[in-house]
Amino acid sequence: MNELEHHTVDTNGIRMHFVAKGDGPLVVLCHGWPESWYSWRHQIDALARAGYRAVAPDMRGYGRTSRPDEVAAYDLTHLVGDIVGLVEALDAETAVVVGHDWGGPVAWTSALSRPDLFRAVAGLSVPYHPPLTLPDGVTMSDVLRTQAGDGDNYRLFFADGRRAEDDFEKDIRRYLKGVLYSLSGDIGPGKQFDGILKRGQDLSDALTVPDQLPDWVSEADLDFYVAEFERTGLTGGFNYYRNLDGLLDCMAPFMGRTIEQPSFYIAGEFDPVAGNNPKSHQTMRDKLPDLRGLQVLPGAGHWIQRERAAEVSELLVGFLDGL
Repeated sequence: MNELEHHTVDTNGIRMHFVAKGDGPLVVLCHGWPESWYSWRHQIDALARAGYRAVAPDMRGYGRTSRPDEVAAYDLTHLVGDIVGLVEALDAETAVVVGHDWGGPVAWTSALSRPDLFRAVAGLSVPYHPPLTLPDGVTMSDVLRTQAGDGDNYRLFFADGRRAEDDFEKDIRRYLKGVLYSLSGDIGPGKQFDGILKRGQDLSDALTVPDQLPDWVSEADLDFYVAEFERTGLTGGFNYYRNLDGLLDCMAPFMGRTIEQPSFYIAGEFDPVAGNNPKSHQTMRDKLPDLRGLQVLPGAGHWIQRERAAEVSELLVGFLDGL
């Protein structure tokens, strides 16, 4: 089996770094916040062994990929365009796109907007939501403020000037430990961070930092992430959240459409992110006509491709082999 390959290509006006392994049909793995291609390392190996060409980019704003300064450069139009350009740069006629966390909306929207290029899609931890619009004068920030009640939504905290950078950069290693543990299944049922802060509270003060790392993340793993963020800073990842009010504008042309291609979804039982609940899961069953499976992994939290690496890899290979 060949080793990991590191490459960089020009796509959609940026330089995108990606890691690849294997030969066969192309599968593109899109990561979320606060991660990198490295978050897919287990699946890269598993997909390559199963006869696929696994490609995991550093998404726009992360790692060795370009980090534009303009917040507007982080809307779904740009993010999907990056993946379209990546597939074309690899001379592939079609690809399967898989996304976790922020990579989830990128994967879902890629499949929705370019069914000619993306023959199937899988989402992890962020369910598919059909395109919608808000009433005139109402923004996504308004919706999040209402949902937070007397508190503050963490997404709005990220969008508030440089508060997020200042908070994260106080102790990047401690922050990452807190984020990983507080959204995982290891913290215990019902103890996951629910995304709501007290007014004026920093995110770091709302996280639970473990004395000992869970089995699925090592000190070496943390070394990798810390080194990446110390080198690049955090602004690229936070800019995804700073562009939330423009998120739905990109979806307006697709109102009334859905994803016709084969689709698949995996979530953790105790994942509190992005509406992982029975209602959202039923919406996918109702709106995705070729949903091949919806798997909720018992005891797992948000970081499922690491918390349940072997199981997620097996599920993805099974989905791909059935196409």
